[in-house]
Amino acid sequence: MIASRPLALLLAATTGIVALQPSRAQAQWWGSRAPADFEECADIAEKAATKEARTAALSGCNAKFAGRRKPGGGYSYFDFMQNRNFDIAGPNPTPQEQRQIDEQYTAYLDNQRRSSIAAAFAAKQQQQQQQQQQQQQQQQQQLQQLQQLQQLQASLKHETQRAPVTTGSTRKPPAASSDLKRTKTMSCAEHSFSCDWPRLSESIEELKKALFGSPSSKAKRS
Repeated sequence: MIASRPLALLLAATTGIVALQPSRAQAQWWGSRAPADFEECADIAEKAATKEARTAALSGCNAKFAGRRKPGGGYSYFDFMQNRNFDIAGPNPTPQEQRQIDEQYTAYLDNQRRSSIAAAFAAKQQQQQQQQQQQQQQQQQQLQQLQQLQQLQASLKHETQRAPVTTGSTRKPPAASSDLKRTKTMSCAEHSFSCDWPRLSESIEELKKALFGSPSSKAKRS
């Protein structure tokens, strides 16, 4: 058992060295001392010889450090999923701080879900209110049309009751055709089609007689 402990330690050390090899290879551009935070890392990256090297170095800084320095001290972590900043103690969130950020994200999703449900419910209510308003407007229009129809019926009924009723005992003798024409002409309103048309028709007949002669004279000539 005692002899196995150094062997186990040797295996653990070998595994750690192998695991650290990629990290060391990526951090060679940092020099002898690794940067403490993103801002220090970015300052070192700006000193790279080429543009491609600077771009690669800045990408490494973003991957290594999640936090950013605050003007008043400390660090801030921006969670793009929640679109908000979280205060953290160091250049990267601690496991406890990460759990708090995740809990806040879960609450954020719940709020978003409730907001979506509330918005959908409000839209449904607004649609129902619009439908009710349209129905009320249609009912009011129908009621107005019914009232107008009732008023028209009442007016016609009143005019019928006011009209004189003629009987056989009070019948007047038939008037002559000239009297009827005269009476009709006097009772017609000025420029009324129903009154102007008979006069116009008579004028046309007289003009036809003057031009072509009466039908009786044509029959005698034949």
